[in-house]
Amino acid sequence: MVSRIPTVRDLLGLLDQLAPFERAESWDNPGLQVGDLSQTVTTICVALDPSLESLKGCMREGGQLLLTHHPLIFKPLSSLDVRNYPTNVLLGAAREGIAVIAAHTNLDMADRGINQMLAEDLGLRDIAILKEMGEKGEWGLGRIGSLSEPRSLSSFVRTLKTILGTEHLRVTGDLHKEIRHVAVVGGSGGDLVRDASEKGAELLLTGDVGHHDALDARTLGIAVVDGGHFLTERLALRKFAAFFQGLLKKEQWDVKIIFLEDETDPLHWV
Repeated sequence: MVSRIPTVRDLLGLLDQLAPFERAESWDNPGLQVGDLSQTVTTICVALDPSLESLKGCMREGGQLLLTHHPLIFKPLSSLDVRNYPTNVLLGAAREGIAVIAAHTNLDMADRGINQMLAEDLGLRDIAILKEMGEKGEWGLGRIGSLSEPRSLSSFVRTLKTILGTEHLRVTGDLHKEIRHVAVVGGSGGDLVRDASEKGAELLLTGDVGHHDALDARTLGIAVVDGGHFLTERLALRKFAAFFQGLLKKEQWDVKIIFLEDETDPLHWV
């Protein structure tokens, strides 16, 4: 069969099959952010954030579609001032003919989404949904799994630093604590500390952990590692990009995916 070039509409439909947009959180805004559904796409650029940095990267790569995890538009815009974000990206994308699609909390919950990829990146076994949703609990937030062998918290933190590519991690818990079961929530998941503890996890890896989340974890006796919003999601998004490329090949669509390597965390250590 001869391969064909998909449209933005085709790619949006495939994403909806993989990670149904209707399963996104009520406050979320995934889907087409800007662009023409009839536009053909031969190059997809993947980034965590729909930033001006990511848009420029997509332009350099000759992409027609910027696929991001975070939405470009979260709330209604009262004006279109090019000096401000996200208007600078919205108008820039429209001017350059680059469509922007976001797959956010719907992708977090997907079978082959962000949290599943993060769990696999850590080498977890017997992976299951952390917080079940849906009528039969067939989808949901986070993942929980077991290590191949017990590790001390200090030892596992060293491994996490290598996997995430960072020299610094915020940790709560006894560094000598034995870790057998690990829960993961890419991005921001401090509010799932209690869910992780109730499911039997000795450790929760997530980002954006708040002060009171850490206090709650200390009381419950569960260790928490804050790997940062950016690092925990970007690691998993890279794996998802490779998986999505495989799906495109199965569809026999003539399109390539480029993971934008130059994207940087808006927050950094000094």
